[in-house]
Amino acid sequence: MRTVIVGDVHGCLDELLALVERCGDPRDTRYVLVGDLVAKGPDSRGVVEWARTSGVEAVLGNHDAAVLYAHSGDAELSPRPGALHVAIAAQLAAEDLAWLEARPLWIALEGDDGPSHIVVHAGLVPGVPLEAQERKYLLNLRSITAQGEPSKKTDGAPWASLWQGPPHAVFGHDAVRGLQQHRWATGLDTGCVYGGALTALVLPTNE
Repeated sequence: MRTVIVGDVHGCLDELLALVERCGDPRDTRYVLVGDLVAKGPDSRGVVEWARTSGVEAVLGNHDAAVLYAHSGDAELSPRPGALHVAIAAQLAAEDLAWLEARPLWIALEGDDGPSHIVVHAGLVPGVPLEAQERKYLLNLRSITAQGEPSKKTDGAPWASLWQGPPHAVFGHDAVRGLQQHRWATGLDTGCVYGGALTALVLPTNE
């Protein structure tokens, strides 16, 4: 099935709808969002409501998790929320909060011989089996340091440059590095909320 994987939306509903208009109706195209649907942009509630009612899929992002923490007070849903996350949690309808809470940490896209792609918000630690990946890195990873340690910062090598598939990993979170196209990983956060573009990867054409 034709699949469109969309980078970090961050409340930018107008840009999301413009991208969907170009990429195809969700009723006959599979959409998977890489997380961080909320925060920073102008319409977090509109983005979550659209995603829920359109039947698209999404993985959990760190800002989504912070909103859920603000709503429930559950520290296991870290990272710790800021004032913005508290405000968004108060704006979201109950059904939208429930939908957001049900988002997985990763989504595997099945190919002919097992998963062809895996969608995750931030990253995967190279060499660690999927089932052993830690939540904090799935939500926050950016780099592997010179000492071989996972890092939330941009010091060191992009984790995606060291990822050895299959499957091919598709992720967001790292707006500083922008579009990343490695052999076994593609990064889609091109800083839409900072004035950049909203980027999608279309499968199976890899456009």
